[in-house]
Amino acid sequence: MARIQDHHVVYRRCGCTDAVTGKRLGNRCAWLADPTHGSWYFAVQVTDVSGRRQRLRRGGFPTADAAQQAARDLTQSLEAAPVTCYCTVAQWLRYWLPVVEQRIRPTTYKAYRDHVRLFLIPHLGLIPLRGLSRRHVVRMFTAVARRRTRYGKPISAATLERIRATLRAALNEAVREDVIRDNPARGLRLPSPRHVHPMVWTPRRVAAWRRTGERPAVAVWTVEQLTEFLAFVRDDRLFVLWWLIALRGLRRAEVVGLRWIDLDTDRRELTITCQLVHTDHGLFPCPPKSASSQRGIALDLDTLRLLHSHEGVQRGELSTGWSPSAPMFTRENGEAIDPDYLSYRFHKLVLASGLPPVRLHDLRHGAATLALAAGADLRVVQGLLGHASIVLTADTYTSVLPQLYHESARATARLVLKAARKTARKVNNARPGT
Repeated sequence: MARIQDHHVVYRRCGCTDAVTGKRLGNRCAWLADPTHGSWYFAVQVTDVSGRRQRLRRGGFPTADAAQQAARDLTQSLEAAPVTCYCTVAQWLRYWLPVVEQRIRPTTYKAYRDHVRLFLIPHLGLIPLRGLSRRHVVRMFTAVARRRTRYGKPISAATLERIRATLRAALNEAVREDVIRDNPARGLRLPSPRHVHPMVWTPRRVAAWRRTGERPAVAVWTVEQLTEFLAFVRDDRLFVLWWLIALRGLRRAEVVGLRWIDLDTDRRELTITCQLVHTDHGLFPCPPKSASSQRGIALDLDTLRLLHSHEGVQRGELSTGWSPSAPMFTRENGEAIDPDYLSYRFHKLVLASGLPPVRLHDLRHGAATLALAAGADLRVVQGLLGHASIVLTADTYTSVLPQLYHESARATARLVLKAARKTARKVNNARPGT
């Protein structure tokens, strides 16, 4: 399963994990005997600016030949542009990207690469790395903040913060390799990102939207609206997928990364062990967003019956191509589903339904608010969504449903009135002649 070509090695791996320990099986996975299982990787040795040897790995390639060609391309690009302590910011960023790629998630790498290409190199690329100052960085962010997106909106404070995080990570690596002494992007003051809370599509908001097109930045459906949508998509081949996201709050990359071996029928539980992300080399399985995202999702009997029915349909569609390690949700031809395609398809279904607009990710928000309205504890909702901190769960969702606050107010009033009546009885009983 591995081949050596020149100074690099290519090999095949998958995202399968041990059912007991949860750790990656690696080359111990029995399904690797199937040539369609997993994807190809390469490993290559490079020399950094301090002369140390590093091992770079990249994966997600459909064939061994594709992995070998990518390894050759990477080696040639590194040899063609040697980096020294006198390099420019652009040279350092081009060196840093392939070095850091092995340590970060594919989606993070794509964001780093886009920030480097669109913002950092155009504004800072010609400056000598050792001459880069805080003033240069401030000027760059001032210029970027004046730019507009393709939709004509100003670049958000959250985007500016992510660009700064990319620059800070690149310059921290330069500090570690003794190329520069200090990081000029550290401690930089930027506008604080505005946290947008989900808003419920109340009748007044729906009326305003139909009249003027005005809509909240983040919106969730009521129970009645969600029920109407699920009834509308009842015959859609991905109905069970929409149901899972709406009721259990899975992320889109998590739901397309589900496999049948992640379903425990006896315990009525789905285990989130993998997610599917889009890379330059196609769809690639990788670990969930964070350690807390690796979680078990409890299922009710109705959801379990829907999954069993969907499994039967898929077995009929794929016939001999079906296996327990196959994706739970696929396209008609059996191929894995791109998360971006899910968002596109959901948008089209919402338009056709005539319901007020929500994003696919807003179904996740809706699952949280519905769980809170049903009386679930914040800790339960935190575990359901895979949040690392209960503070994020509380800050995002407890302002969504006003009835939660009304019930709290009524409960507080009942408690005080009950105590007041009890005190009044004691006073009356203690009075002479009563």
